[in-house]
Amino acid sequence: MAYVAHDDPMVSACNLIALTVASNQPFYPLYVYWAVSDHVWPTFLTFLSTPFFLAVPAVARRYSETGRALLSIVGLANTILSAKVFGQPSGVEVFLIPCALIAATFFRSSERLVAWILIGAALLIYFGLSGAYRSPLHTYSAFEYKAFLRLNAISAGMLTVFVGLIASGLMSQINSRNSTLA
Repeated sequence: MAYVAHDDPMVSACNLIALTVASNQPFYPLYVYWAVSDHVWPTFLTFLSTPFFLAVPAVARRYSETGRALLSIVGLANTILSAKVFGQPSGVEVFLIPCALIAATFFRSSERLVAWILIGAALLIYFGLSGAYRSPLHTYSAFEYKAFLRLNAISAGMLTVFVGLIASGLMSQINSRNSTLA
């Protein structure tokens, strides 16, 4: 896909991750409906981040480092919004893990300051905002929150695995390029 393509394989990888997340967001209300509750109206607020995920490749086309950082930033912002909307018992903060992994993986050693800032932001959000979200927009039952936690753990786990697979492919691509140059 031309929108994902970039000369820098790290940018292409982040573009693919951003578009994958954006393309999965419309299914989140269905997942919540099937796994948690028929009270799905709060899930529609998570669509506020969709245009920003979709913008990652456009930004990265002009500003490579900024585009890659935008992926983590939008993920962090979406996690904060979701924690406010659903409440901490939903376990949605587990999405901070793939956000931090993206930051740790897709920046070069010369760009480590950006990576550390984004990783620090994930930790600051987790520890700094704990208990600060107040009441969620809809309070789910204890049983529903348990299902929500399970749904979010599986979703964030799969996203983390996906990011890992993308990173593994990127490393193989870089290693094969380096071996042909040697």
